Amino acid sequence: MALEVNGKTYETDEEGYLIALGDWNEEVGAFLAQQESINLTDAHWEVINFLRDYYTEFQIAPAVRVLTKAIGKKLGADKGNSQYLYELFPYGPAKQACKIAGLPKPTGCV
Repeated sequence: MALEVNGKTYETDEEGYLIALGDWNEEVGAFLAQQESINLTDAHWEVINFLRDYYTEFQIAPAVRVLTKAIGKKLGADKGNSQYLYELFPYGPAKQACKIAGLPKPTGCV
């Protein structure tokens, strides 16, 4: 499978996750968000950038519990809770946000 953004083709798996992590850029992220019916705000980008940094450091896409705890430590308790994250990414903060961030599907996500 593939998606096309500004005339360039990007390979994806059957669920729409990018195959090559290096293919991601903000335009691709915005395109993926649009496909997920999400209008990106600064709050969305904060989580997306957090996920990308987390992946760079730990080489794994965090499951929702780990994500919630890690965001709470870095960005504060008001953002490190499930309600806040589900408001931003209603189909699953880890699964949906990782897809938009160009990361693999988190371990344990169905």
